[in-house]
Amino acid sequence: MNGRFLLDTNAVIALLNGNSSVGKLLQTATWIGIPIIVELEFLSFANLSKSDEALFTAFKNRVEVIGLDASDTVLIEKIIQIRRIFNIKLPDSIIAAIAIQQQGTLLSNDVIFQRVSVMNVQGF
Repeated sequence: MNGRFLLDTNAVIALLNGNSSVGKLLQTATWIGIPIIVELEFLSFANLSKSDEALFTAFKNRVEVIGLDASDTVLIEKIIQIRRIFNIKLPDSIIAAIAIQQQGTLLSNDVIFQRVSVMNVQGF
């Protein structure tokens, strides 16, 4: 690991719920990011409280949010390749491609990412 972490939605939830394993992993981080899809997933939970939304907003202000831009043809092509080769859902393909592009370790407990052999995944 190189100290660069991209967080999946389940890692963000664990961190905001005070999961000490996630906190320890991120203590030595040199960079922390989340894909825009993680923000969309988190904020679209049906029963999200105002305090959870505020907590997420405070968290989001401390990390880099990586967006999708149609002009980033390298990222778009990587997303397509991952979806085709590893047969995972589009949101997961986006997360995986961003982790690869950012040269970061994906922090996730989602076993689907174990299929993507071309990236680093760290469970918690």
